[in-house]
Amino acid sequence: MSENVIYKIGITHGDINGISYEVIIKALADNRIIDLCTPIIYGNSKIVQFYKRIVEIPEFSFQIINNVDTPSLKKVNLLNISEKDILVEPGKTTYDAGHLAELSLNYACRDLKSDKIHAIVTAPINKSNMPRESFKFPGHTEFFSAQFNAPNSMMLMITDTLKVGFVTQHLPLSAVANQISCDVILKKLKILHTSLLKDFLIVNPKIAVLSLNPHAGDEGIIGFEEGNTIIPAIQKAWNESVNAFGPFAADGFFGSGEYRKYDAVLAMYHDQGMIPFKLLSQNEGVNFTAGLPIVRTSPAHGTAYDIAGKNKADERSFRNAIYWAIDIVKNRNS
Repeated sequence: MSENVIYKIGITHGDINGISYEVIIKALADNRIIDLCTPIIYGNSKIVQFYKRIVEIPEFSFQIINNVDTPSLKKVNLLNISEKDILVEPGKTTYDAGHLAELSLNYACRDLKSDKIHAIVTAPINKSNMPRESFKFPGHTEFFSAQFNAPNSMMLMITDTLKVGFVTQHLPLSAVANQISCDVILKKLKILHTSLLKDFLIVNPKIAVLSLNPHAGDEGIIGFEEGNTIIPAIQKAWNESVNAFGPFAADGFFGSGEYRKYDAVLAMYHDQGMIPFKLLSQNEGVNFTAGLPIVRTSPAHGTAYDIAGKNKADERSFRNAIYWAIDIVKNRNS
């Protein structure tokens, strides 16, 4: 793919009653974005106007298009996914918001599958109001894995200096230990290793593996998963030319700054990796789905109903999600 390609980046509008439109407008008001890509919002022009007044950026403009084949270059484009009158209720969970979030995802997936857009950036959804009869997924990661027949995908949180992948994703803590096996850890290490090579162009990457139990199990006193499962997985990874190290107790690993010595970290469960990542990324972090045939990123935050409609949302994570989508597409085609 030529360096002169103008990348078409699809943007799904997420939950219309959360902070999605606020961060989308604030991020796309930065003219540096349209120098690098052609953004295409899968949303609704009336909702844009509603939030445009709230964020007080009157100069923000967009071009309404009927399809994504011929978008306006050097402009923000919007594909209206619904012509119905829509009630916007910032901070509220509504059926209409969930329906429109799913509709936006479906339109964008259609165009991804037809290679009409190069990547997708997803604004946050509220899983509880998504149509349960058709959206049977705990999150975006699982949705895209199903859409693109990629069961071996992985949630990967990224900044320039920290990348955290997960063995398990959206599971209750009580179910985590039963879902962790030597084979699963090895599979996740290989996905992470491949992504570091292909998506981030890191040569000979080093991956730190966290323990499951406190103090890395204290040699079996606090648990046996480290000796029986995690260490054998690390040893097998080495046999397959994956540079994996550990297991490390998560508290000391992050608290001491040890994470800086590695290209990525593999956490055993959601909060183990997400809490330190969000503390260290300072609103700059991005969620990337590794292992997909397409490029999908999102901001590292949720709908934030508590500040929706109050012009308080920080757009840095969303802006970075757009930049990372562009960079990863370029890396895959370099």
